[in-house]
Amino acid sequence: MEKEKLWNSNYKKAMVGNFMLFFSFYILTPLLPIYLDAQFKADKDVMGLVLSGYVVAALLVRPFSGFIVDTFDRKRVLAICFFVFFILFTGYIGAGTLLLFAIVRTLHGLPFGAVTVANSTVAIDSLPSSRRNEGIGFYGLSNNLAMAFAPSVGIWIYNATDNFTLLFWIALATALTGFLTVTSIRLPKREKVKEKKPVSFDRFFLTRGWLLALNIICFSICWGIMSNYVAIYGKEVVGITDGTGLFFMILSFGLFASRIQGSKALAKGKIVENAAGGVLLSLGGYTLFSIVEHSWAYYLSALLIGLGNGHMYPAFLNMFIKLARNDQRGTANSSILTAWDVGMGLGIIAGGFLLEYISYSAAFWGAAVMQGAGTLLFFFATRRFFEERRLDRN
Repeated sequence: MEKEKLWNSNYKKAMVGNFMLFFSFYILTPLLPIYLDAQFKADKDVMGLVLSGYVVAALLVRPFSGFIVDTFDRKRVLAICFFVFFILFTGYIGAGTLLLFAIVRTLHGLPFGAVTVANSTVAIDSLPSSRRNEGIGFYGLSNNLAMAFAPSVGIWIYNATDNFTLLFWIALATALTGFLTVTSIRLPKREKVKEKKPVSFDRFFLTRGWLLALNIICFSICWGIMSNYVAIYGKEVVGITDGTGLFFMILSFGLFASRIQGSKALAKGKIVENAAGGVLLSLGGYTLFSIVEHSWAYYLSALLIGLGNGHMYPAFLNMFIKLARNDQRGTANSSILTAWDVGMGLGIIAGGFLLEYISYSAAFWGAAVMQGAGTLLFFFATRRFFEERRLDRN
């Protein structure tokens, strides 16, 4: 029997739009602590508060985003939110004070949170049901690669030009490209639900997946610490001034390799196995990063963390989807992203305070400990929790 087509035009456009969304956002991420220090002389704990603002905003809007994309026209919701996301990049260029910058950064989290939910739901709608596991795995490549590759580009441009304004304009142009791409998506009209179910909490958060969400929070705390402070750590502790871009390039290679291999495993239904391998690889990476303050460990940990997250995240996304009804896909997407936001915000804030008042070592040991806690939770509870509750069991 011939396989249904995976790489249809709508799916590819959703992937390109998602890549541009995350690229425009994360080209600035590792450099913003340096920018806040150079431009506003901000302390590291203040940096943590300012940088976590977008996560808080995204966290507030994502549960409602899931409900909205499950209720209204998904394409229209996606286009409106992507446009607002794009236009807010002009705020970074005009922000002349730390307070204005903090306001813009926080406001930017609102459309960012909504677009990520809407776009991933549109991508899932574009996939044939027989290839959904595989397609979700490949879709995650677009944002994971952007999150790893964009910082490399940003750091390279900054080192070459020492010009933050140029970076803000590049982010603006990239976001515009993503907006134009998703507006060309053509989805078939969804049938209107005749019997509207009463609005309840599980329309905003997938309550069936609460333990998976807790597990994701543990893992995203680690990512929040590492992705936001690795550049300034490399510069001030390891003595690497131009190598942070290489760190993210190696990270992106790990993500790409594990996504390709992992998507094949997901297509065979090996979801739990994919997640298990991913959390163990990530644990090795964060632990190595914390124990050894040397350039070889710095780069090897990037590879391990990339390989681990490339296996882990798409597996968890598939797990969320398999706990949800067909009319809860938006809710499932928003739930995993909400959990990721909670952890990211906690990681950014905790990392900033640990850096300011204790040491870099304490911050990254905190990441390793949280990854260890998440690993134990997964093997001793989450695996069984998922298998007992998945809706596709025969």
